[in-house]
Amino acid sequence: MVGSAKFEFATSASQTQNHTKLDHDPSEIRKCPNLSFTDNNFKGNQRINFVLNEDYLKAGKIAAEVREMVRGKDWIGKTVYEICEEVENEIKKRGAKCAFPVNASINEIAAHYTAEPNDPITIKDTDLVKIDLGAQINGYIADTAVTVCYDAQFDGLVQAAEDALGNAMSMIKTGVKASDIGRTIETTIKQMGFKPIANLSGHSLEQYTIHAGKSIPNIWSIGGFSLSENTAYACEPFVTTEQGGGFVRNGKIKNIFAINSRKKTKNDEADKLLNFIWENFNMLPFALRWITKEWEEKEAKELLDILIKKKAVQAYPVLIEINEQRVAQAEHTFIPGESGVTVTTKALSQYNE
Repeated sequence: MVGSAKFEFATSASQTQNHTKLDHDPSEIRKCPNLSFTDNNFKGNQRINFVLNEDYLKAGKIAAEVREMVRGKDWIGKTVYEICEEVENEIKKRGAKCAFPVNASINEIAAHYTAEPNDPITIKDTDLVKIDLGAQINGYIADTAVTVCYDAQFDGLVQAAEDALGNAMSMIKTGVKASDIGRTIETTIKQMGFKPIANLSGHSLEQYTIHAGKSIPNIWSIGGFSLSENTAYACEPFVTTEQGGGFVRNGKIKNIFAINSRKKTKNDEADKLLNFIWENFNMLPFALRWITKEWEEKEAKELLDILIKKKAVQAYPVLIEINEQRVAQAEHTFIPGESGVTVTTKALSQYNE
């Protein structure tokens, strides 16, 4: 999933690269099975060491199964509401929760469009649709995406995203520099006659945190960091045409949200909604249609507006290619090791090791 874009690197889906510091309930320290990285997302000096656990792998398997279902299905004539609801229900049916609202971003919209309640936008046979989905188990996230396309003239664009992702995964192990991953992605895409989106990137993952502070670029960049063992990351090449500008800008639509603070607003109903969001989604992103099951849509919008004005909730804009050219995306979640990589969201036929 990606974040805001002002011609700096932006992370892909629902929180910005300049990560929002969330207020977390220190009583909500969850026991986690076994994999080793440190979670710094709690107040004060509380630091919790986790050892790589089965939850990452289970979430990845579920996300991969749902992604492959999405890849193989004919969505022409379906509304984005139907797509998002169906994909989210498939995640839940398999025993996971949604890590964020399913993104169904069409054509020049690169990321961050999710369905409004009863959204009427319908997929046409000329559309290029990026479906970005996330599954989580106990807050451990699998983030993956596929571009579905029914117009052969854009097959090369879709393949460039897939090839860039595959080449990136083939070089992953502990110690590899993020900048070198970006170089591989950029080289692959340009050799195929397309452009990478320079200000979108992949990201590190932590428990209940989609964008955990480190970015996996889609172009070569100076400096950067080296991959750590047993840390989860998402890699997500975004590709546009030769006529594209190779950057995204913020659009006007904002329909993905996340908690920014748990501070009371002095509006009882708004505070009730804030508690509902925390209890159901923690610090993960959510959509308006997720809360209209408890509040009428009009009231839910009004309460969300209060929470946004009070800076308790942040709204994330859709991201649009600056020349309004079409964009394709592919994405995997992976965990580096000393001798190679665990791609948690791989399909059974991918990256056999």
